[in-house]
Amino acid sequence: MIIRWFLSRTVRQASEMRKHILKLLRAQQDILAPQAIGEVMKTTDALGSALRNGSDKKSLEDLTSQMLESAEKWLKRYPNPAWRENVEVFLVAVAIAMGIRTFFLQPMKIPTGSMQPTLYGITYDNLKNDPQAKIPDGFQRWVDSWFRGIAYYHFVATEDGSLRMVDYQPKRVLPLVYKQRFMVGSQTYTVWFPGDQMFEHAGLAEGMQFRKGDEIMKLRKTSGDHLFVDRFTYHFRRPTRGEIVIFETRGIEGIPMQDTYYIKRLVALGGERVRIGNDQHLVINGQRLDSSTPRFEFVYNFNSEPKEYQYFGHVNGQTMRRFRPATGMTYFGDDTQEFAVRPDHYLVMGDNTMNSSDSRYWGDFPREKVIGKSCFVYWPISSRFGWAHR
Repeated sequence: MIIRWFLSRTVRQASEMRKHILKLLRAQQDILAPQAIGEVMKTTDALGSALRNGSDKKSLEDLTSQMLESAEKWLKRYPNPAWRENVEVFLVAVAIAMGIRTFFLQPMKIPTGSMQPTLYGITYDNLKNDPQAKIPDGFQRWVDSWFRGIAYYHFVATEDGSLRMVDYQPKRVLPLVYKQRFMVGSQTYTVWFPGDQMFEHAGLAEGMQFRKGDEIMKLRKTSGDHLFVDRFTYHFRRPTRGEIVIFETRGIEGIPMQDTYYIKRLVALGGERVRIGNDQHLVINGQRLDSSTPRFEFVYNFNSEPKEYQYFGHVNGQTMRRFRPATGMTYFGDDTQEFAVRPDHYLVMGDNTMNSSDSRYWGDFPREKVIGKSCFVYWPISSRFGWAHR
């Protein structure tokens, strides 16, 4: 039967038509009369027997025609069958996609720079500060946008005047389509698909004066990394130190952004004692971690200045920007203070050590909050594409 199915188009068509009629019959069994069910079953059984017994092409075609005539006579017609079929296919596709997203792979966008240089959030470059910078045209700009996630915003004043914001926040025009407008003099300029706080990144402020021909904005925006979250692996094993984990923030005291997801590197497990040495490196159960520790090659990134109120720690015994939670207790207040990770809890840090809001601010959290681990960067096409970031 299997070999005939591959070799004979008639066998394939007869099998598919019989399967379709049986599906309609099962769907209508509760509204059909017994006679109707019996007549349709008689023709489907006859065709099924012919398929199993290897009947010739002419017999299969005749039996298929008889089955279709019987179905036409006894089965009830559905209104708008094309629409029903399309809706059914759509709902099945949605159910499959939801299942994959819930149990296997969930897409996620990196919103901030707390995991640099391993993973990047949205970054901006004000090209007005670089006289040599050029904005590409045509094909190169299209390639940059679709493959590298780079967008350019370039506006030149067409008349003298001061800058005035028309929209202080991006406005949605259509689903996933946003715009933001500003004016110089009497001329209105529209920015399509603006980023958050774009005008601040471009160095613009209300009331700035421009002359005709001046560059108002010359900005390059690089989209954050888009990756798949592996939600499958941790059903069979616990996370291990050094893995990049994704966890939900709901219910974690001290995190200002609730009902969202964070992505950080797992640095300490339940039952371990942690302190931060004068060199800002972690010491776990007396063992110092540094860039030579597996999976910690990029964790200690001190290339940027800490932002005000966004980092605490200590260097050479001097406490810097300490954060006090509601209890009044200071985490890692000096290089001797240890933090005991509670059983079945985790401690995480961002790779961008100087500018990361992580467990140094809000301590540990229950392992049940972890939903998965970083798996595959699928966009943009950069040095971090694929599994390279791990």
